[in-house]
Amino acid sequence: MESSNYISKYCIIEEHSVFVNGRKQFASEPVPFTEFAKAVYKDFGMDYPKFFKMDSLSKLAFLTAEIILEDIAKPGEENNNIALVFANRSSSLDTDAKYQDSIQDKKDYFPSPAVFVYTLPNICIGEVSIRHQLKSESAFFVFDEFPSEFMKNYADVLLATGKAEKVVCGWTELYREKYRSVMYLVEKQGKTEHNKEIINQIYTNSLWTL
Repeated sequence: MESSNYISKYCIIEEHSVFVNGRKQFASEPVPFTEFAKAVYKDFGMDYPKFFKMDSLSKLAFLTAEIILEDIAKPGEENNNIALVFANRSSSLDTDAKYQDSIQDKKDYFPSPAVFVYTLPNICIGEVSIRHQLKSESAFFVFDEFPSEFMKNYADVLLATGKAEKVVCGWTELYREKYRSVMYLVEKQGKTEHNKEIINQIYTNSLWTL
């Protein structure tokens, strides 16, 4: 589907670093993801206490989306025109494994409802939606690899049909301390064309600046 849509912002979180539009905005020493996530939260001046109760996948998605939406969606106000389209490879396997660990040992049986809540990958979309009161389209898909063409077509359809005025597309992968989140904002105005080549450049972090 041909379109005249544009990518106006992107963010990548990986290897203890945060990149915004190709520029490194934050970096830390190698630490466990939970410590790194807390450091990013504080460095960017975020204020959302529920963040600390989230599972790691939701924290990763939340941090990336928060950076993308910081100048667009105002917390506490309804932002019905922004859609979310996320994907990854491992689904919620990181949380699934932790929950399994909590129930498999009969002598040390300690299942936690707080962990069980996060055994669906789309919960992280819910956390972002609640934070920014997004009521447009939202979907989480599981693919073997980053689906650049699928993401492009999905976002273009949402914009063309009027179901959204802006779309946040993202690949948010986390399992056993290995993590990578790539999100970008698509809208009808801008300078950087929304096409498969640019999307792949963003994903590989080879598009240095917008």
